[in-house]
Amino acid sequence: MVSYRLRFTTTAHSMPHPHRRRHGPKPDRRRALELLAASPDGCTEALMFANGFTAELLIELVRAGLASARAERMVADGRMMEVARMKISEAGWQAVAGDAINGRTKST
Repeated sequence: MVSYRLRFTTTAHSMPHPHRRRHGPKPDRRRALELLAASPDGCTEALMFANGFTAELLIELVRAGLASARAERMVADGRMMEVARMKISEAGWQAVAGDAINGRTKST
């Protein structure tokens, strides 16, 4: 039988920080906001889906005030259809800018 002894250090810098909060948007949120920021006219819901974003994430962005969505009509293949177009909001711009300044310079 082999016995193992665990040794614990008492130095503060070696202790994990289990409750450290992330600052700035979550990675998928940030990626969605960056796509919207790069599109001056916004992006259609279909384009957001094509880039791998879920309906739940898009709703979350709108409810959090980071983006806006509005319905618009367009003609495709001779047919009139309604699409949702999303645009980044001022709060979304601030979240992306704050993440670029604060979050990416620290390793958490």
